[in-house]
Amino acid sequence: MCWDFFDSQKPTQTQQEYGNTMSDALKHECGIAFIRLLKPLEYYKEKYGSAFYGVNKMYLMMEKQHNRGQDGAGFASVKLDTPPGTRYISRVRSSEPQPIQHIFSQINNRINKELLAHPEYADDVALQKRNIPYIGEVLLGHVRYGTFGKNSVESVHPFLRQNNWMHRNLIVAGNFNMTNNDVLFDKLVSLGQHPKDQVDTVTVMEKIGHFLDSEVAKLYKKLKKEGFNKIDASPEIVERLNVAKILKKSSRQWDGGYAMAGMLGHGDAFVVRDPAGIRPAYYYQDDEVVVVASERPVIQTVFNVSFDDVKELDPGKAIIVKKNGTATIQKIMEPLARKACSFERIYFSRGSDAEIYKERKELGKLLMPQVLKEIDEDTQHTVFSFIPNTAETSFYGMVEAAQDALNQQKNATILKEKDTLTDERLKEILAARLRTEKIAIKDAKLRTFITEDSSRDDLVAHVYDVTYGVVQQQDNLVIIDDSIVRGTTLKKSIIKMLDRLQPKKIIVVSSAPQIRYPDCYGIDMARLEGLIAFKAALELLKENDNYGLVAEVYEKCKAQETFKDEEVQNFVKEIYEGFEDQQISDKIAELLSDETVNAEVKIIYQTVENLHKACPHNLGDWYFTGDYPTPGGNRVVNKAFINFYEGRDERAY
Repeated sequence: MCWDFFDSQKPTQTQQEYGNTMSDALKHECGIAFIRLLKPLEYYKEKYGSAFYGVNKMYLMMEKQHNRGQDGAGFASVKLDTPPGTRYISRVRSSEPQPIQHIFSQINNRINKELLAHPEYADDVALQKRNIPYIGEVLLGHVRYGTFGKNSVESVHPFLRQNNWMHRNLIVAGNFNMTNNDVLFDKLVSLGQHPKDQVDTVTVMEKIGHFLDSEVAKLYKKLKKEGFNKIDASPEIVERLNVAKILKKSSRQWDGGYAMAGMLGHGDAFVVRDPAGIRPAYYYQDDEVVVVASERPVIQTVFNVSFDDVKELDPGKAIIVKKNGTATIQKIMEPLARKACSFERIYFSRGSDAEIYKERKELGKLLMPQVLKEIDEDTQHTVFSFIPNTAETSFYGMVEAAQDALNQQKNATILKEKDTLTDERLKEILAARLRTEKIAIKDAKLRTFITEDSSRDDLVAHVYDVTYGVVQQQDNLVIIDDSIVRGTTLKKSIIKMLDRLQPKKIIVVSSAPQIRYPDCYGIDMARLEGLIAFKAALELLKENDNYGLVAEVYEKCKAQETFKDEEVQNFVKEIYEGFEDQQISDKIAELLSDETVNAEVKIIYQTVENLHKACPHNLGDWYFTGDYPTPGGNRVVNKAFINFYEGRDERAY
């Protein structure tokens, strides 16, 4: 039995807003938070002053991952060792504009209501646990971005599969996307099931549920032969249930990136990570808690532990916590080549992670040679800035490298003029400083609420304000962004805004390489035709009288539609093969500016080689290179190209 609060289905405005910190509003799938309390609730009441210790920590973990999802949030808890007839599962979900605040205000209101109505609960943890929802020992939280535009509460995790047998209740939440959901769905149908939806969350949960049911049934049959009656068999099933075995069977056909968490009604729990390590998962354990989250600093901050205390869950493995509190790391799938998502490092994860902060600075630093070449090393007449806000760390790295270049220039000048150098001239040389300014300022209050194109474009152009008076007409203006994906906001807003300052040249620098291919593992980049690099390549094909290649690639992609995933090749790579990276960058600059822009516009992208130098442990680069880490990726990119060619406005997965 469970409490299950289904909240209002009011859609969010996220799809309609340029409210992201990056110039192109990219959406990430979601973030997970898991807590297993290893002591009785009385322990936390005595040590921390509240039996709601786990709920409070879950609130903090979810808020610290708010950056990973703003379309929805959900929370579920399981109480251990409750007597029959007592509710032991609680769940609350929201798709309100502030979903985390919404669900925890409901939790708080419910708890306060119970405490006011029953003063005797205040100092009696046993009564609190028995009668107040959410006070469980096993807790699971989730924050979500809806990549399919389904922002109703039914699409919000955790998902619940209910059963009157405690062992067969299953709660699942994850940060994932499966490339072969059609295959998984058909497999469930072939088993005689009738899934309520065809989304991968449902198919994955039902797959786990199928093998959970099967394992419980087998155990009961075995226990019956051993002489156990039905009542005595239940605790024995809890003891003997092999969660790793269930996950191994369930995941055999999964193709995708995932960090998936689950809880069983009796108290077993797990978090499993995909074999390529595409989606992140970190854990911490002491004698009080086992904790898992999508980001390391979340655990560090909420539980006040060091960087080294928080471990990364290895690809293909699961952390499994049994009802008795025993936690083990077990291999579920053979690991593939590690291809952890590099976008986690460039943009999605919080920059407070020590490793990520260093990597983002390095991304900026490695871009500086290209920038210096573009400005003819004239730092005196160059203003450096960034597009708010997550590009700020890369900006620091770029500026440090620029300062090094300026210092070298100073040294060279001093050595050149050493025989005639006066004190006044030396002071003049040493006084040279980098010109760094905050140029772009986002007006967070503005919302592009009008959908009619001509009016909406005018509003988009005013989402950013500009700082006047710091750029002169003879200056270069260098501004760094996390990435340039679609270029929409750059074209309609930022470049026009920067041009008002009347610089000689605008140089937009991307800390990420050119995004040439769709993602299929959780980032909302599903359509090829939306990518500015793809558009640039098509324009170059036209200019070179080679647009016939598009039809050739289409035929090759169509010919593979009946192939097995492992046989499919990424033929979309051929669209880019005839061009140097800089050719595509120059064409992107043309596409992002027009006759109303007076300044010369240049685009500089990070190289894939330097990306790997900066982020050596997150080598997932399929959106840049087309080298997908799972077989299903090649099918998705080919399908995306077929959709483009045939004019189908639909996703490739």
